[in-house]
Amino acid sequence: MSQAISSLMQRPVVSVGMDDTVAQVEALLASRHLTWVPVLEPTNREVAGIISASDLVAFHAQGRDPATTRAWQMCTYKPVVVDAGTPVAMVAALMVERGIHHVAVSDRNGIAGVVSALDFVRTFVPEGLR
Repeated sequence: MSQAISSLMQRPVVSVGMDDTVAQVEALLASRHLTWVPVLEPTNREVAGIISASDLVAFHAQGRDPATTRAWQMCTYKPVVVDAGTPVAMVAALMVERGIHHVAVSDRNGIAGVVSALDFVRTFVPEGLR
């Protein structure tokens, strides 16, 4: 588990902008079969937040309108972002400590990939069964 988190990360990164509507985010998640997506700042393309399937469930439970609500209005701000060289074990410990299921991975060029708890689980599934 001393390998870098970049060995587990998914790329290319599918992301949304802060001004995208929640309806657009939901359509993207459905079309790409994703359970979460990073929300990027418009100017520097840094990760401002994330929107997960559980965030969307809570959003709809509140009766809010997905056509008029923007991603920035409902995303979870300041998500965990780790450097691509961070050891897998450190990221796993951080995820457990914070009780989170997703992290964004960055390098000198910005967001490089994403990692979810499912990516960790995949490491235990033999190649032929994936």
